[in-house]
Amino acid sequence: MIVKDIISALEEFAPLAYAEDFDNVGLLVGSKSTEVSGVLVTLDTLENTIDEAIAKNCNLIVSFHPIIFSGLKKITGKNYVERVILKAIKNDIAIYAIHTALDNMPHGVSKGMCDALNLKNRKILTPRPNAIKKLITYVPKNEVISVREALFKAGAGNIGNYEQCSFSTKGKGTFRGNEESNPTIGNRLELHTEKEVQLHITFEARLESAVLKALFNAHSYEEVAYEITTLDNQNQNIGMGMIGELTTPLEELDFLNVVKKAFNAKGIRHSALCNKSVKKVAVLGGSGSFAINAARRAGADAFITADLKYHQFYQAEDQLILADIGHYESEQFTKNILTDFLTKKFTNFAVVLSDENTNPIKYL
Repeated sequence: MIVKDIISALEEFAPLAYAEDFDNVGLLVGSKSTEVSGVLVTLDTLENTIDEAIAKNCNLIVSFHPIIFSGLKKITGKNYVERVILKAIKNDIAIYAIHTALDNMPHGVSKGMCDALNLKNRKILTPRPNAIKKLITYVPKNEVISVREALFKAGAGNIGNYEQCSFSTKGKGTFRGNEESNPTIGNRLELHTEKEVQLHITFEARLESAVLKALFNAHSYEEVAYEITTLDNQNQNIGMGMIGELTTPLEELDFLNVVKKAFNAKGIRHSALCNKSVKKVAVLGGSGSFAINAARRAGADAFITADLKYHQFYQAEDQLILADIGHYESEQFTKNILTDFLTKKFTNFAVVLSDENTNPIKYL
């Protein structure tokens, strides 16, 4: 088993195409061709994480947060980031970060938060924009079934709870090949009319290369006519945060106490109480202030997140409770999600859940 094999599985679980533009995900240290002795899964990669990996014979660390976030011009050990990188390289330990690629998946960070509160009827809170594309292509009538099947096999045609979705229109196509052409139908330098089917099919943006490869392989024409457009449609299965419902409504203080216990929070900073029961709850791990308005529009009675600033608490507008439980506390279940996935994927391979608490915030 080499690093590349682990990466392939992780990027199927949380495609890097869904990571936010500001993020730094993927293999940060090491070579993809390195033989893996064991995998250590952690929320953060610190010096003591490297020590733990060495002690447990793990030469690949799968970390939620990236240790390298901005560019490094020198690596001299002058700060904790550089010291981690130096120690990892010295001990031949690879580091892979998944961060917002997993944030945007329905089985990622927000799922862990929803599970902690046993929320039901879950939906994505802020669906990711520009995540759906549409292919229009023109296929000879007798090839449309085989081309369509090839596109389905590449992952196109999935819409929500439905798969193999497409639309077709019959028509006639014309073309005339030049002297350099090698037409599979008709003759060069002669205008040809062919009974064709215009095929429409949507796909996730991350699948574009695979979809086009399938189209070109299945289509018989020397030059395949096609169009790809990015749609404004929301992908209801991809995006940040989730919103769901408690099994039983709770009074606000009772709800906050349940949250404190579920997330083992040392304290909760929250906005003014609204004097109503809590039923509908929105969650977003990490810094989630950008989704306050989305939570309010979705009718949430409470929004659990982290890193809220002073004035952002006013955005509750007496319509919902904003609850800041802490960055680490909101994302703590992520390493369990990754460990469970890798353990099931690689049954004969050592996948170790880190014992280290990497929360940098302490409470008096």
